[in-house]
Amino acid sequence: MTSDCTDSSLNDTNPPDKIPLSALNQYAYCPRRCYLIHAEGEFKDNLHTESGTREHEHVDQLTHDIKKGVRVEFALPVWSDKLGISGRCDAVEFHPDGTVFPVEYKHGKRKQWDNDDIQVAAQALCLEEMLKTDIPNAAIYHIQTRRRREVPIDQDLRNQVIATITAVINLLNGQHCPPPTEHIKRCPQCSLNELCNPELLNEKSRLQQLSAQLFNLETDEA
Repeated sequence: MTSDCTDSSLNDTNPPDKIPLSALNQYAYCPRRCYLIHAEGEFKDNLHTESGTREHEHVDQLTHDIKKGVRVEFALPVWSDKLGISGRCDAVEFHPDGTVFPVEYKHGKRKQWDNDDIQVAAQALCLEEMLKTDIPNAAIYHIQTRRRREVPIDQDLRNQVIATITAVINLLNGQHCPPPTEHIKRCPQCSLNELCNPELLNEKSRLQQLSAQLFNLETDEA
């Protein structure tokens, strides 16, 4: 199936009451970070986020690029009524054969976690619904290395997107801030590290577990 999209098919209307695509990325990186940003409105820049913002601003300044018949739209609003998500694509390529190809720009050098793939896959699902077309592939452009990594939008990744949407809905509706992620290697790069204080919370949790084990031991001996 190919797209017969025209410029009028896409507009700047961003439907309300939809989960931001960025929330899917945040949740896949760390559910606690997602909650702090999207439920409590907390956000703080660090070197990584400031660099990423500057680089995205540079991308958004471009309006169009025609190369070998490929039209590129930047900062394109997308949404899915079916999935209840919305956001913007950094770039979407429209090829002469009707192929639609979303491209997400990221500051990092290479793939470290699945969160970026989930975000660009969610963009693809939005575009599929809006344009009534199939999108089998997308890409992540790693700005530091200037390398483009293709992301197959296969069924496993589509299932991850659906599962993440459900998880974000449950998280925000539950109004309960989750504990820090178990993937502690992600914490030092997080801009909310000081606010989250994962080391202190993890140590408190460890002491509570030790206390519970000691209590159980004393009960058994009694």
